[in-house]
Amino acid sequence: MARRKSSRRIDPDFGEPSRSGLSAREDDRMVSSRQRKNSAKGRSRRRGRSRKRRGGGLFSLFGRLTYWCLVLALWGGIAVVGVVAYYGAQMPSATSWAIPDRPPNVKIVDVNGKLIANRGMTGGESVSLQQMSPYIPEAVIAIEDRRFYSHFGIDPLGLARALVSNILEGHISEGGSTLTQQLAKNLFLTPDRTIKRKVQEVLLALWLEHKFTKNQILEMYLNRVYFGSGAYGVQAAARRYFGKSAHDVTLSEAALLAGLVKAPSRLSPARDPKAAEKRAQLVLAAMRDQGMIGETQMAKAMSAPPTRVASYWTGSENYVADEVMGELPDLIGEVGSDIVVQTTVDLDLQSVAEGAIHRLIQEDGKTRHVSQGALVSIDNTGAVRAMVGGYDYANSQFDRASEARRQPGSAFKPFVYLAAMEAGRTPDSIRNDAPVKIGKWTPENYGGKYYGRVTLTEALSRSLNSVAAQLAMEVGPKTVVAVAHRLGIQSDLDANASIALGTSEVTPLELTAAYVPFANGGYKPTVHFIRRILSSSGKVLYAFPQKAEPRVIRPEIVGMMNSMMKETILHGTARRAAFGWPAAGKTGTSQDSRDAWFVGYTSNLTTGVWFGNDDNSPTKGVTGGSLPAMAWKEFMTAAHEGVTVRDLPGSWHPTPGVAVAPVAVSEDEDRTALPTMRPTTPAPASEGKPAATDSAGFKPPAAIPHPSQRSRQPLDNSRTASVSRPVPPADVGGAPRRGGLSILDVILGGRD
Repeated sequence: MARRKSSRRIDPDFGEPSRSGLSAREDDRMVSSRQRKNSAKGRSRRRGRSRKRRGGGLFSLFGRLTYWCLVLALWGGIAVVGVVAYYGAQMPSATSWAIPDRPPNVKIVDVNGKLIANRGMTGGESVSLQQMSPYIPEAVIAIEDRRFYSHFGIDPLGLARALVSNILEGHISEGGSTLTQQLAKNLFLTPDRTIKRKVQEVLLALWLEHKFTKNQILEMYLNRVYFGSGAYGVQAAARRYFGKSAHDVTLSEAALLAGLVKAPSRLSPARDPKAAEKRAQLVLAAMRDQGMIGETQMAKAMSAPPTRVASYWTGSENYVADEVMGELPDLIGEVGSDIVVQTTVDLDLQSVAEGAIHRLIQEDGKTRHVSQGALVSIDNTGAVRAMVGGYDYANSQFDRASEARRQPGSAFKPFVYLAAMEAGRTPDSIRNDAPVKIGKWTPENYGGKYYGRVTLTEALSRSLNSVAAQLAMEVGPKTVVAVAHRLGIQSDLDANASIALGTSEVTPLELTAAYVPFANGGYKPTVHFIRRILSSSGKVLYAFPQKAEPRVIRPEIVGMMNSMMKETILHGTARRAAFGWPAAGKTGTSQDSRDAWFVGYTSNLTTGVWFGNDDNSPTKGVTGGSLPAMAWKEFMTAAHEGVTVRDLPGSWHPTPGVAVAPVAVSEDEDRTALPTMRPTTPAPASEGKPAATDSAGFKPPAAIPHPSQRSRQPLDNSRTASVSRPVPPADVGGAPRRGGLSILDVILGGRD
C-alpha cells in the first residue's frame, strides 16, 4: 500500500467557491416552504406564551404563598400535637384524675344559730346553684364566658376574639379562657404563664367537660373562685362585702361580684369602690346585651347606691371566732372537712357589749386619753356569753380580753378578803385604817385619807389599801395566791405583800372567771366558748361535757363575801353600776389610772370590764367606778331585760351590836398607790399546812378549822373581842419583836 506523503485532508470540491468552516444556508436545508411557514408560526406562538407568563406573576406569587402556608400549617399542627403529647405525657393517667377536696370551712354560730363568722381558707361554706341568687351565675357567664353552655370546654371563637383584641391593643388585655379552663387552673395548676400550664389546662378542661355537667362545673367554679379581700367562693364574698347570704344577693350586688373575677385584688370594693362599681356597670350592660335582663332592670341596678365595705373584717364577734379557732385543734384535731361550731356566745349581747365600749371611747377617749376597752361576760355554768377584745377588730386583732395581762389593782382585793373570811374573819371584824409599814413598803390609801376603826365591809366598799395590806399579812401572801388560783386565776402571781393591791398581772377573762363562784354559790365552772361541733351532715364531733363542778367556797363564806361586795354598788366606788338588780362587785384602778376595772355580778351573769391603753400610758383620771362601771351597767341592763329578779346566793347577818352603817364613797377611792419596790415578804408564822379535803371537795387553808370542828372553835377571834379590845397600832411588819410575837399577834394586839 502506497504511503501518503501528506497528512492534510483534501475534501472533494464540486466546483463551488470554498468557505472556511462548515455551514449551511437556509436554502441548503431540505425543508419545504410550508414547513418553513409552520416553523415561523411556532416561534411566534412561543414568544406569545412567554409574554403571557411574564404578565401573570402576581397569581403565581399568591399560589406559592398559599402552598407554603398550608405546609407551615401542617408542620405547625404536627408541632402542636407533639407539644400536647409531650406535656400530656407528664401528667398522671386520666383514670386517676379526681376533683380535689375543697378546703374545709369552719362555720361558727352563736347560741341561737346566728352566724358569727366563717373561718378557713375559703372563708365561707359551699352552696349549690339553687341556694344562691340566680343573678350570680348569670352575671358571671355574661362577663366571663357567654358561650359557656355551647362550647366543649374550649371556645375557639372567644380565643380568636381575644387574640385579635390583644394584637390591636398591643398588649394582653383580654383572655380567651373559658370558665371550665379557669376551674381547671384553680383546681389543679399553678398560675404560672407557661406553655406547659396552658396545655395541661386545656386537657383538664376537656376532661372536666366529659366528666361533669355544665351546672356542676359552674357550681364548682362559683364556690372556689377568688373574689378578693380573702373571700373564696360566692358565699364568703357575699358575707364579706354585703353582710348577707349569697341567696339574698341583689342584681347590682351580683354584677359587682362577677366584675371582681377579672382582677379581684385590684377591683375589690374594700380597696377601690369606684373601680368595682364601674366594672359592675359593664357586667350589667353585658347581661342586657345577652337578654338576661331588660333595660328597666339594668337602669334600676345601675342607680342602686354604691356598695361600701370596710377594708378588713370588722366586728367584735371576730375576737370570739379567733378564740374558737385556737381551741379546735385540742378538741377535734385537724379539721379535714366542713364543720359547724355552736358557741355559747349570744350575738345580741355581743352587739350590746361592743356598742357600750365603742360609745364610751368615742365620747370620752380623747378627753380622758383612753383608747381601748374589753368586756367579758360569763354565766354561772362557765359559758361565755359575750367577749369584746378591743375597740376595733379591723385595726387590731389582738384580743385584750383573753391575751392582755394588766394589773387589776383593787379588783384583786376580793381574794384577799376571801382568804381572811376563810381564816376566821367576818364582814364586821374591825381593823384600824391607818398608815402601815410592811418591811420597806408603806401602802397608802388614795389621797392619803384614813378612817381609823372600820369594819371589813366598810374597808372593802371604800377600797382601803391599808386594811387590805393588813389582811394579806395576817393570812400570808401565799394563802392569797392559793385562793386566787383556786377560784380561777391562771397567771403567775407574786406571793409578796403588794399582792393585796393587785400588782400581779392578769387577763380580763381569767379575772372575770374567778368572780363566778361568788355568783353561783361557790362553784368553779369550766370556762368555755364551744357547746358542740358538728360535721356538715350533722354528726356530733364534740360536745361540752356535763359534769359536776367542784365547790371552791363554802356556802357561809359566799354569803359573807356577797354581803360585803354588795356595798360596792350600793354605797361604794361602783354606785354608777346600779341598775335595779341585786348585784355585787369590785372596782380597781392601777397606779396613775393606767388600768380601770369593774368586775361585777348578779345571780345570773358575771361581767368584767377594762379600760386603758395598749402602750400602758396613764389615762386622765379614768377609774373603775367611771367608764368601766358605766359600760357594765349598760350591758347588764340589756342582758337582764325580761329575766326574773333573783337575789345573790348565800346569806349573812351582822353580829348584834356591831352596826355596819352605809357610807358614801367616792369612785376615786379605789385607786392603788403601788410600791416603788416589791420585796418578797415571808409568810407569817401562823400560816400552816393546808388541811385535808372535805367531803364536798373543798380544801380550806390551815387557819380554817375543818367543818367537823367548827362547833368547838369560834369563827373570828378578833370579832369576839372587837368591842372591848383596843385597836392595835398599824405599823405591822417593822423591826422584830421579842417574846415570840408573830405579825398576826401584833395586828390583833396580843395572843389569843
